[in-house]
Amino acid sequence: MENHNGSKHQYFYAIGLSYKKADAEMRGKFSLSAEGKHNVLQQAKQEGISSLVVISTCNRTEIYGFAQHPFQLIKLLCDNSRGTVEEFQRVAFVYKNNEAINHMFRVGTGLDSQILGDFEIISQIKIGFAESKELELTNAFLERLVNCTIQASKRIKNETELSSGATSVSFASVQYIMNNVADIQNKNILLFGTGKIGRNTCENLVKHTKNEHITLINRTKDKAEKIAGKFNLLVKDYDLLPLEIPKADVLVVATGAQNPTIDKDILVPHKPLLILDLSIPKNVHDNAKEIEGVTVIHLDDLSKITDDTLENRKKHIPTAEAIIAETEEDFVNWLNARKFAPTIHALKEKLTTIKDGELDFQRKKISNFDEEQAEIISQRIIHKITTHFANHLKDRDTMVDESIEWIEKVFHIENTTK
Repeated sequence: MENHNGSKHQYFYAIGLSYKKADAEMRGKFSLSAEGKHNVLQQAKQEGISSLVVISTCNRTEIYGFAQHPFQLIKLLCDNSRGTVEEFQRVAFVYKNNEAINHMFRVGTGLDSQILGDFEIISQIKIGFAESKELELTNAFLERLVNCTIQASKRIKNETELSSGATSVSFASVQYIMNNVADIQNKNILLFGTGKIGRNTCENLVKHTKNEHITLINRTKDKAEKIAGKFNLLVKDYDLLPLEIPKADVLVVATGAQNPTIDKDILVPHKPLLILDLSIPKNVHDNAKEIEGVTVIHLDDLSKITDDTLENRKKHIPTAEAIIAETEEDFVNWLNARKFAPTIHALKEKLTTIKDGELDFQRKKISNFDEEQAEIISQRIIHKITTHFANHLKDRDTMVDESIEWIEKVFHIENTTK
């Protein structure tokens, strides 16, 4: 599987790490901020990597791209995060070609999510692709693959119940609060951080708890005010965070800070306090658990909660996988057709040259030679031959690269993949 920008011996890789083998602390080391992702793309350009997509969420950091060796992509990640190559080797994965393609499909459709059916990741893939395209770091292969993944995600949402119930970290956090905090509609809830997860959590809190005592705090106040205005909530200045925490019964932390923003020094609870840390890296210091009456739940804990909804979603995995297989096959067929199209075109030109030579010979040899009729018959024969070859190359059991090489050798066609 070559880079369709024209460079041979480059393969498509997916490299990265996720909740499956890396705990929250390790994921935090490899997480990439918006600036970090931009730096990866810029460095890729400088190092001659022409096509890649970068995503970094609370559950995973991954790079999809073309390279001669996966270490080129691994180096990009390690150079722009706090993780080392040795740590990467312990907890990460490297997929190549078809395995990498399948991995993107599973990630983008929620089958690989920490909470089965969490479709929020597809928006991260869209954003990652848009950022790469803006810097001219995409090709036809990546664009088609991302679009096919989006298509599969939409079909699974519409044709299965994989997204029924709690399908995201934000909803699962609200579900946990409702199951573990009595009289939740009358409790004081403080939401610190209004990024994507914070916004979604806020929306779910308003929708499901019917609580009118929700306060928002964000480092940038106007961002919090935009969300608060939508739901008619209270916003407080960031400087007032130490004064607002003692009033809270529930504290949801969803900031993008690289170091803990909440620790035992800022916590002076006068009553039981439930803290949900939805951040990667962790934004609540482990010493917060030392304070009596304080319960800290991290998003990794939320993913372990199994309920009837989750069990119901599992029933729809086979249908979802069938949709992925169908969409993936369409992509591979497109890829193969794109790969062998130059060979079929070259074969047609070769046969046309043979035809022209033969017709010229027969024209001189036969006195009443019907050139028009011969031309029509010859063209039909050429069309039938090239169609047979095209159908052979389209067959899923065909070794496309070997077949292309064989056709080029038999018909003395110049290497069409150059």
